[in-house]
Amino acid sequence: MRAGTKLRDLVVLAIFGPVLFLGDILCEPLPNIHLVGVLLVVVTAVYRTRALIPLYIYVFLSGLWGGFALWWIPYLYVWTVLWGLVMLIPRRLSARWQTVLYVAACALHGYLFGVLYAPAQAWLFGLDWRGMLTWIAMGFPFDLVHGSANLVAGSLLIYPLVRVLRKLQAAPQIG
Repeated sequence: MRAGTKLRDLVVLAIFGPVLFLGDILCEPLPNIHLVGVLLVVVTAVYRTRALIPLYIYVFLSGLWGGFALWWIPYLYVWTVLWGLVMLIPRRLSARWQTVLYVAACALHGYLFGVLYAPAQAWLFGLDWRGMLTWIAMGFPFDLVHGSANLVAGSLLIYPLVRVLRKLQAAPQIG
C-alpha cells in the first residue's frame, strides 16, 4: 500500500469519528434513533480493524459532549460488539449476502443494546440479577425502536455507502 493511500485512508477514518458523533447528535430529538450503528457497520465493512479509530473517536467525543459520567462507561465496549459482529461476516460472500448480514448485525445490535448495556449498569449501580433483568425489561420498548430504526436505515444506506467507500479506497492517487 502506497503512502498516499495510507494517508487518504487515515484522513477518511479520522473524519468518520466526528461523522458518527454528528449522526448521533443530529438525531438526538428522536428516541433511540440515530445513524451510529449504520455508519459503524459501513466503516467496518470497508476498513475492517482500522474502523476502531473512528469508533473510539466517536466514544471520546460522546464523553466530551455528555460528560465522562457513568452512562459513558458502557460505550467503551457496547459499540465494539457491533464492530465485532461485522468483522465476523466473511468477505468472500457476495455483496448481496454481505449486505443482508450487515443489516442484520446492525438491527440485532439495536435490539440488544439494553442487554449489552445492562451488565455495566448492574455493576455500577449494585443491581442483582433481578434488578438487571428489570432494567432490561423496562428498556425493551426503546430497544425495539432502536433495532427497528437500525433495520430500516441499514436497509436503505449500508449497501450504497459501502460501495462509495470501497470506490474511494480503490481510487488512484492524484499527484
